[in-house]
Parts: sequence; structure tokens; C-alpha cells
Amino acid sequence: MTQNRLFTPVLIGGAIILMLSFAVRASFGVFQIPIAEEFNWPRAEFSLAIAIQNLAWGIGQPIFGALAERFGDRRAIIFGALMYAAGLVLSAFATQPLHHQLLEILVGFGIAGTGFGVILAVVGRASSDENRSLALGIATAAGSAGQVFGAPVAEVMLAYIPWQTVFLVFAAVILLSLFALPMMRTPTIATRAELEESMGTVLNRAFRDPSYALIFLGFFSCGYQLAFITAHFPAMVTEMCGAVDPSSMLAALGISTTSALGAVAISLIGLANIAGTIYAGWAGRKWSKKYLLAGIYTGRTIAAAVFILLPMTPASVLIFSLVMGALWLATVPLTSGLVAHIYGLRYMGTLYGFVFLSHQIGAFLGVWLGGKLYDIYGDYTIVWWVGVGVGAFSAIVHLPIRERPMQVAQA
Repeated sequence: MTQNRLFTPVLIGGAIILMLSFAVRASFGVFQIPIAEEFNWPRAEFSLAIAIQNLAWGIGQPIFGALAERFGDRRAIIFGALMYAAGLVLSAFATQPLHHQLLEILVGFGIAGTGFGVILAVVGRASSDENRSLALGIATAAGSAGQVFGAPVAEVMLAYIPWQTVFLVFAAVILLSLFALPMMRTPTIATRAELEESMGTVLNRAFRDPSYALIFLGFFSCGYQLAFITAHFPAMVTEMCGAVDPSSMLAALGISTTSALGAVAISLIGLANIAGTIYAGWAGRKWSKKYLLAGIYTGRTIAAAVFILLPMTPASVLIFSLVMGALWLATVPLTSGLVAHIYGLRYMGTLYGFVFLSHQIGAFLGVWLGGKLYDIYGDYTIVWWVGVGVGAFSAIVHLPIRERPMQVAQA
């Protein structure tokens, strides 16, 4: 039986796990320069490791969604946390690019098991129809809360301890998140009619629906933009931004270098996204989710184009971070809510997992192209403009989606 209360134990426990999981995930961009400098690697080497992590996350998402629906949500989350921690521990002792790249498969699968696909499905099932969109927004915002402190904490720790030790600390944090697991008690998950349908029947119906294909294609640019910025924006700001004025307020707050500004930028994106994602979840209760998604992608496209056309200064970095942050993960509660609304709750985790695979294919390309084109051209301009283009594409493809329950459409 779903809960009429908004803040259920399931929502609180899911928010804790997402917050810690994403705090670690959002910090990987901070390690770009320290790892490359220690081993004298081209930028593309560790970029490829992060890209593989994102792709493994995408491939693992429908797998963990299916595992959760077959064996139980909490077992899937435990398995994901163990893989996540193992990948971090082993990466701390890796000294070759190939080792990092292969171990990021473990990390990516771990993020899949402790991330949106599994957690949002549980939160969605535990929420009433009235509260579902807002609950999904709050859970997604918890991931942003982790991003607020993940990158800056990593930056501070790197000033005192080697990056290898930071990885070990982060592995412990992931395991500690499992203390929230008793709150994640799976509720009754669907109507009788939904329970009687097999996973194959529901998946086949969705795969043959043009609207599902449009949702899949539209989520690609979200992954491309977010993963590129998370992985490369700190380094991009460090190298391309104008110097921080020693007499400015930023310097007074302890942000005296562009590397510190890059880490703070990631934190600001997460901070702004807390409000943006909760608002998106609230708005999804009142207005069409597909039109809200089209508007978010349009806003991202405009913000990214204006930012790259203007000179990069500390002020423009902060303004862009706040604007992009307000739109950052606002797509997640709307996209997951759209999947649940059209195709039902029974196999929401698996269906959203396949959609999220598109997100992570985009993430792989965003991170990998960022490093590859940087090594070729010495800057990120081309890959940034690709992100502008795919953002405009996503804004358009959401418009033809038929936003009504599939059962009604069939009747």
C-alpha cells in the first residue's frame, strides 16, 4: 500500500543513499589533474576511465533494475555498494591507465546499484499518486546535496593526503551508506493487473511504443552535458578562466585559485540543483512533464551557448554554475515520472534503467570526447558546442511524446 505522507522512511533512506553515492561520483573530475600529473598521462587516459564508468553505470542500470524486481531492492543495493567500494579500493592501487579504465566498470556498476534506477523505483512505489512526482524530485535533489560537498571535500582532502587515500575514504563512505538500508522496506508495488503481466510483456509494449523511443533519445543529451561538466569543468576552469582577483570576495572566502574555483563550481551546481530538482518534481504534479522537459533542455542550450561565447571569468563561472545547476538533474524526476505514468509502476526500475542507458551513452561520449579533443586541440570548445547541439535536439524530440497511460492508449 502506497503512503499518503510525503516524507516516508523509504524516501528518507533513499535520499541518504543517493546523497552519499553521488557525493563520491561527483568528485571524479577533481582527480583529473592530480592523477594525470603523477603518472604523466595524457588527459584522455583518465577521461576514458571516467567515460567507461559512466557507460558501465548505464549498462548496469537496467540490470540492477531487473535484479531489484526479481530478488528485492535491498539485495540489489547491497550488491551495488559492495561493487562500488571494491572498485574504489582497487583503483587506489592501480598505476596503469588500463587498470583504472577496467576498474571503473566496477565503480559504474556500483553507482547503478546505489543510484537513481533502483532508488527512484522504490521511492515511486512507496509514494501516492499525488506525491510521487515531488517525492522523486526530493530524492533526486538528495543526489545534488551530495554533489554540493563531494567535490570540495575531495579538493580539501587532496591538499593533505594522496588521492589514493581519498579513494579509500570514499570506499568506506559508500559502505556506511548501507546503514540507511533498513528504511528501504519495499512496499506493495503495483495494481493487481500490473502484477499479472510479465516483464517481457511490459518491455515489449514499451519498446514498440514511439514515445518510449523519444524518451530514450531525449535523455542522451542530459548524460552528455552533465558527465562532461562533472568530469572536465574543474580542469576547464583551472586552465581557461581568468585569474581570481586577490581583493575580491571570492579570495576572502578562501577561493584564491582557479582550481579551487572549479571545485566550488561543481558544488554550486549541486546546490542550485537542490532547489531546481524539487521545483521540477512539484511542477510535474501540475503541468505536462514532456513540455517541462523541453523547456529545461532549451534553457540548458541557451545557458551553455552564452557561457562559451562570452569571456570566461570567475563571475561568469559562478553565474553559469547557478543557472545550469537549476536545470541540472531537474530532468530526472520528470523523466522517471513520465515512464511511471505511461508504463506503470511494476517494472518502472527496468524501464527507467533502459532509458537511463541512453543517458549514460551520452555521458560516455561527453567525458571521452572531452579528453580526446582536449589532447588534439588543447581546449574544450568543440566538445562544448556538441553539447549545445544535442541539448537543442532533446528539446525538440520531447514534444511529440504521447503523455498518457499506455493502458488507456491501448483501450
